[in-house]
Amino acid sequence: MNKDIERVLISEEELALKVKELARRVNQDYAGRELLLVSVLKGSVMFAVDLMREIDVPCEIDFMDVSSYGSGVKSSGVVKILKDLDESIEGKNVLIVEDIVDSGLTLSYLKELLLSRNPADVRICTILNKPERRKADVYVDYIGFDIPDEFVVGYGLDYDQKYRNYPFVGILKREVYEKER
Repeated sequence: MNKDIERVLISEEELALKVKELARRVNQDYAGRELLLVSVLKGSVMFAVDLMREIDVPCEIDFMDVSSYGSGVKSSGVVKILKDLDESIEGKNVLIVEDIVDSGLTLSYLKELLLSRNPADVRICTILNKPERRKADVYVDYIGFDIPDEFVVGYGLDYDQKYRNYPFVGILKREVYEKER
C-alpha cells in the first residue's frame, strides 16, 4: 500500500511532538477540572489515544460515529449519527477530538448537537486542519497542523477504510482515488 503514497506530509516524529504540545495546552486550560474526550470515529482514534496518554487532568473518553462522506472523497453535507455517546454530557467539560477539519460542516453540526445537551463547555481539538476548504463557520480551539488541500491518509485517516494504520500522514496518489470515479 505504501506505493499508493505520493509523499509523507507529516512524519511519525512530528505527530508525536505536536500531540505533546496540544496536550500541554489542554492540561493548562483544564487544570483543576475533569475532561471528557469525545473521539469522532473512526479517524480520530489514533490521535485521541495518543492525546489522552499525554493529558494529566482527570479525563474520560467516549465515542461518536458520524458520517457525511459515505465511501467517496467529498462530504455529502448530510450528517448521520451512526453511534451516539454512551452517557450524558450534562455539566461536563467536553473536548471533541477530530482527525481532520475540512469543510467544517460535520463538526459544526456535531458541536451544536452536543451544546444542546447542556455541557459545561465544548471545545474542539484536531490534529489536521484544511482552512481553505472551510464552508461552515466553526472555531477550532486546538489545531495540530494546517495542511494543503490534498487527499491525506494515515494516522487514522483513510480512503475506503484503508491506510489508517500508517504512523505518518501521507498524500494519497491521485490515481488511487480517481480511478474509482
